[in-house]
Amino acid sequence: MTERVPCKTEYCSATILPSTAAKTGGICMPCHQEQERKKQQAYIEQHRKTVNLYEGLTDHLDILKVMHAPRRQGPLIQYTPYPLSMEQMYISISDYEASGILEYAMELLAINNESEAEDILLSLVCYRNDNISNALPKLIERGLFHNPIVFKDAPQDIQNQLLERVIWDEDNRNQLLLVLGWIGNAMVTEQFREWQLQPPKWAEQLYVSPETYALDGGWELTPDGEKRDLINHLCYAIRQAEQQNDDLTEVHHARFLEISHSTCPWCNRKLTKLMDVATSHPSMQYLDLQMENLQVITCDLCGGFSTIYMELDNHGVPVWSRHNQEPAYLPDIDDVNSSTEIPPSLVLSHEPQSPYYAADWTMSQLDSQIGGHPSWVQDPEYPLCPCCERRMRYIGQIDYADFDEYSEGIFYMFICSKDRITATVYQQS
Repeated sequence: MTERVPCKTEYCSATILPSTAAKTGGICMPCHQEQERKKQQAYIEQHRKTVNLYEGLTDHLDILKVMHAPRRQGPLIQYTPYPLSMEQMYISISDYEASGILEYAMELLAINNESEAEDILLSLVCYRNDNISNALPKLIERGLFHNPIVFKDAPQDIQNQLLERVIWDEDNRNQLLLVLGWIGNAMVTEQFREWQLQPPKWAEQLYVSPETYALDGGWELTPDGEKRDLINHLCYAIRQAEQQNDDLTEVHHARFLEISHSTCPWCNRKLTKLMDVATSHPSMQYLDLQMENLQVITCDLCGGFSTIYMELDNHGVPVWSRHNQEPAYLPDIDDVNSSTEIPPSLVLSHEPQSPYYAADWTMSQLDSQIGGHPSWVQDPEYPLCPCCERRMRYIGQIDYADFDEYSEGIFYMFICSKDRITATVYQQS
């Protein structure tokens, strides 16, 4: 048997074959790899260049063009970020400047730069709630339906095209139905009502009934054929106090991510109070709740595996619901970090934002909000009220990644005002 020799690295106790020692200079392979990694890192740090693509730029349109343009990536390039995020730029530009970036998106479509053009259109729609109808014929011509929200303001001639196309375009039918869900006007509602009463033959190829696609647009067609909104179009961001530039004097009571006094009966951990907001706040008034504050409480562990319902007593205090059903699997409590740090001073923004601001989860914005459209990571999931069996209305959402770079997942909050029951649903990528 070949005698092994000790590694020459100080404090390393490994032994290696003589043949390995000859290749590495007498050190073991892990130590050799660590040396190579340090050499590479030193080379990168010595030769890395900092590139400021915004140097000398003052025109907002030029800055946005740079933000959207693809960049050459590599360890030797370090880009200087612009002081404002992309969403902040879109919110700050004038209507005239917005029309300029829309025209630029049209130019990109003309030269087949579809990805960059669609990113711009999404930004205009979500961050600014702009009408981009001028771009829709080009999207239809190219069969670009995978961002259905951008069609939300489609004029009648475009709607007619889409309603005709959904009949024959089998390849795009799923996306076309989502597009119609985002339009959601009287014409679309009537068509969904007809499909509800008499399902078309092609409906057999779908996983759900045609009218179910309305959920993506934040509404439903009731069994009686009536349109019922599931979201509030008045939307306020939830941010850390230091992220706000507004006057933070609280006119309305609003608190988030606090530890509740109640305990989860499944895991025995303290429940999390996702929100405690005064019903007098503009974002809450549409619920017409006869209580001073609305509290939404969940278990941030078990709530990741099951919808958690809470029943509100006469004083609006949440109580664990008898309708909760323990899931078949829950993680071992010993494997869970129970010392989650609660972020300080979360506040509601002083001014409302676009109701579509966080509607596309894949974009770069912060998602936590009250009102607006949910940032569905997966499919829309409006829970049914366990009492009346109607879909519960969306209140808002907390995205843990907004406040902790090592966290992920969104808790969505819902309520049935009639039966005074709240619910939470959790999704993550």
